[in-house]
Amino acid sequence: MAAAPVNVALVGFGYAGQTFHAPLISACAGLRLHTVVTSQAEALAAVWPDARPAATLDEALSDPAIGLVVIATPNALHAPQALAALDAGKAVVIDKPFALDLAEARAVAARAEALGLLLSVFHNRRWDADFLALKAELASGRLGSVQTFESHFDRFRPEVRDRWRERDEPGGGIWHDLGPHLIDQALVLFGRPLGVTCDLAVLREGGRAIDWAHAVLRYADRRVILHADMTTPAPDIRFAVHGARASWLKSGLDVQEDQLKAGLPVGGPGWGVDPAPAVRVDGASGRRETVPGPPGDYLAFYDAVAAALADGGPNPVPPAEALAVMAVLEAGIESDRRRAEVAL
Repeated sequence: MAAAPVNVALVGFGYAGQTFHAPLISACAGLRLHTVVTSQAEALAAVWPDARPAATLDEALSDPAIGLVVIATPNALHAPQALAALDAGKAVVIDKPFALDLAEARAVAARAEALGLLLSVFHNRRWDADFLALKAELASGRLGSVQTFESHFDRFRPEVRDRWRERDEPGGGIWHDLGPHLIDQALVLFGRPLGVTCDLAVLREGGRAIDWAHAVLRYADRRVILHADMTTPAPDIRFAVHGARASWLKSGLDVQEDQLKAGLPVGGPGWGVDPAPAVRVDGASGRRETVPGPPGDYLAFYDAVAAALADGGPNPVPPAEALAVMAVLEAGIESDRRRAEVAL
């Protein structure tokens, strides 16, 4: 007989909670969306009527039926809420970034280790269609040794919105928002860099938080360029990967976020299928070839979390990997402050 699903308390029902976590948790056979900590009880009932609303985190943590707490609140709350959940004996998933800084993240990781509880960070972009395709391309060796790797999250949002992500407050700004995705993907592919050089800026009129970020990660044999902004009318570049034999070029973003926003069933027909596959360009001949890849699969993260809780399967994003992301994120902030490379 299959084990009963693990009851989940989702903390936060804003954009991340509504768009990503609630649908993915609900689609995971090994998990059950049991409770949502939110002040929007009516909005919750309209879309997830079987989930119980809780007015406070303490209310959810006091429920012995809850086995996993998923934290999808503003960044400044990640560490204190994760510590409270761990102290209540719950496994924890934290939306990225892990915490406001490396010290906070280390404290949370240490508490989870001391208590023997699962702690994972939602670096869902590991399961983007384009990133899965890129991993397969690199494993094939067709590009040769990668010398330059360029990864972008460019957007055009010229109007400054009144939301916490765009305010001058701890955890706000694009480096904390999109930087963790860019960094995590780079570290998955290439490991820890030798140093980081980063330039952070506020470029939009009336902007209060970082809306332009450019980082160069230095490795012994390659350079990795990470860029995110809200000021690009033509956001054409997603990846530009240049190897000793060929280049791999990708435009357009993974479709899963838009599919989730549209309310499409997770894993249904067409789920995660990339409408604009990458192009490989041979260095010697200039020949261009379209390179289809696998569909994206954000559900794989929660399936792995459920398996880890049920039978000790591998943590999809263990704390050590998330701490490595935080180290680069923090080094980028220090590099911008110094206007110099920060060694790692």
